[in-house]
Parts: sequence; C-alpha cells; structure tokens
Amino acid sequence: MNQKERRFVKTVWDFYSKKARHDLQWRKKKHCKPYDILVSEVMLQQTQVSRVEPKYRDFMMRWGMARQLAAAPLGEVLRMWQGLGYNSRAKRLWEAAQVVTNDLKGTFPKTYDGLLDLPGVGPYTAGAVMAFAYNQAVPIIETNIRTVYLHHFFKNQTDVDDKEILKLVEKTLDRDRAREWYWALMDYGSHLKQTEGNNTTQSKQYAKQSTFKGSDRQIRGAIIRLLSSESCTRKQLHKLPFDELRVDAQLEKLLAEGIVSKERTKFQLPT
Repeated sequence: MNQKERRFVKTVWDFYSKKARHDLQWRKKKHCKPYDILVSEVMLQQTQVSRVEPKYRDFMMRWGMARQLAAAPLGEVLRMWQGLGYNSRAKRLWEAAQVVTNDLKGTFPKTYDGLLDLPGVGPYTAGAVMAFAYNQAVPIIETNIRTVYLHHFFKNQTDVDDKEILKLVEKTLDRDRAREWYWALMDYGSHLKQTEGNNTTQSKQYAKQSTFKGSDRQIRGAIIRLLSSESCTRKQLHKLPFDELRVDAQLEKLLAEGIVSKERTKFQLPT
C-alpha cells in the first residue's frame, strides 16, 4: 500500500474503534454462522437496518437453523417477511435453506463458488458470507463500502466503475480481520452518508430507485399483505386501490413465481 492507502486504512479503523455498531444482532458472535449471515444479508438488501433489526430477531427466534426454515410452509415465511418488501427474497432464502438441508445434508458451502450455487445468492452475498461467517478476505462491494472509497479516492470524479473501486478494496483489505474490516467500512460509509451526503451518483453502477407509490412493487406487496390474513377471490383482490388490470398482471406474476397459489376460485399464500 502507498501512503495515502495506509492513511485511509488508519482512518477507517480509528472510526470503527470509536463508533462501531457492535449492538447489531448479526454481529454478535453467536450469529456469525453462515445461515445467520445469509438471513441478515438477504434482509438487508435495499432495506434499512432499522427495519431489519426487529424482523431479524423475530425470524431467528422462530427459524434459527436452516433445517427449521426449510421445513416451514412458504406462506408462513412470507407472513413473517411482511414489512421488509421484495417478497421474492423470502422465497429464495427459503429455497436456499431447502438446498442446504436436503441436498447438502445440512452443511453450508464453505467456498465462494459453492455459495453462488444457492438460490438467490449473488456475488456480493456470497462474498459477505465468506467474510462475515468464515472471516475470509474476499473482495466485496455494496452501497456503504462504495461510499467510503468514492469519498476518499474519487472525490470529484463521476462515472466511477465498481471494477476500479474493487481494486482498492483488494489492496486495502485486512487479510486477517476481514470480518471486522468490512464492518468498519460499512459503519464508516453509513456515517459519511449522514454527514457528507450520498455520493453514490458518482458511481457508474448508480441507478435511481423507482418511486414506490403506485409502483408494481406496491401492488405486489398489497396483494401479499391481503392474502396473509385470508384467501381471496379475484373480485376481492380487485377492491385493492389499484387499476384492476395491473392487479391481475401482478397476480399472474406472483402465481408464476410460486409466491401465491390458487385453489379453485380463491388465491392464497402457499401452504
């Protein structure tokens, strides 16, 4: 590392030593297992920590092991997931638990490529499990990590590619303390967003999140929320405050994805 990179590393560690968020459930030693980390990372995708914390605690109290989640009815998992959004994540997590339980005899993959084979696990999530569960120095990037490197190394640049950031992630990565180093980066990144503003528009990978109100995501969420309490006919679903054609379109997608099932004339969550 050059001098600037060494100063950067010191800045991150100094911040972490003073303001680390040690109280987060998934950072406690008993939760640094691959299943626990996978649950937390799937929940945290595009969702604020404050919303995830109570859901994670309740979820782990009910399904604290992969085999318990694998044995649960998908409908119950979806009901527990209410409030987190992106319900397809819950289904993929449930499917991953089934693969681990039924195909891998309860043993989580210990390699990056093995983790990538699990349903719903992409490059970042696989790397996060490697780092947080196994303390392996795999280069990863997410929004807070991106914020830190943009702030320190690409101050006035635009259209910065993640490939350039990942080169610096790899150069500055603590090979012995990968788990804590990434925690430190994420805490520091969250702090920078609050104090310096969000700089992610500098990233080539930046994509403005679409408005939730009136979106297909809102319609999907409303359908699942209604079906969480009762089975409904199409006519009942049409009472939702959205255009009937749009409700029908999302209902068909949910059926195709296996997130909603149909028995005769009524729709319900899978049993």
